[in-house]
Amino acid sequence: MDHVRAECSSIIPHKDFSILTFRNNKIPLVKRHIPNIITSFNLVSGCIATIFAVDGELLYALCFMLLGLLFDFFDGFTARLLGVSSPIGKELDSLADVITFGLVPSMMLFMTLQTYLPIIYEEYPDAMLYIVSIIPFAIAAFSAVRLAKFNLDTRQSHSFIGLPTPANALFWAGLTNFLYRHPIHYYLVPVTIGTLILLIALSCWIMVSEVPMFALKFKNFTWKDNKVRYCFMILAAVVVTAGVGLQIYDLALSLLIVLYSLISLLVRNK
Repeated sequence: MDHVRAECSSIIPHKDFSILTFRNNKIPLVKRHIPNIITSFNLVSGCIATIFAVDGELLYALCFMLLGLLFDFFDGFTARLLGVSSPIGKELDSLADVITFGLVPSMMLFMTLQTYLPIIYEEYPDAMLYIVSIIPFAIAAFSAVRLAKFNLDTRQSHSFIGLPTPANALFWAGLTNFLYRHPIHYYLVPVTIGTLILLIALSCWIMVSEVPMFALKFKNFTWKDNKVRYCFMILAAVVVTAGVGLQIYDLALSLLIVLYSLISLLVRNK
């Protein structure tokens, strides 16, 4: 996330240079790159998740996406803890997010469609089915646009404008796992595919929209300043508990993102 780049000229010795001055005023090289290393783990997690998605192992793909999400949180946390930031860290973070939260959900949805399209291949032209099968990669493209806008938008320091890419990725990861585990009836396949295409269009739009979304960032822990966040966390705990109990944990993950979006829409003018 925000990691500070040392100037090249700062390493050139001069007459007042000393080891003590360097230690007191300059950030050690290793310390400066710790957040970038964590960000790289996010990227590698996304690559591994992509491999599992291609193999049809969507649960493992989801697990590595969640691991990438964990690294995505800790790279920014570590950068703030160490007091380091740099333009390269910001760009690297976005590149990693395009893989983990853009390409991975696209591939998961692509593989899900591959299980349903053969069922109806005799009823529709091959060209149409081919176009439908590649529509999921619009998620990757719009995720990249969303991340590029985020890097240039100074309004999103304490909240978001448009649905964050990790949230969008979790929605699709949960839904595709659910559909993969619960095959639908033959007669519902066309309706399901049509619904998925509409959801793709909606999710792509909301990522790059001007819709304000609250962030789970706490300046303090008072109820007055964080009641929306606390209410969401309580509802999230209920949804996750119910999902695990009903063995629809993956669908519960998608419902969490829907809940997050609806709450953001309800409180955006408050």
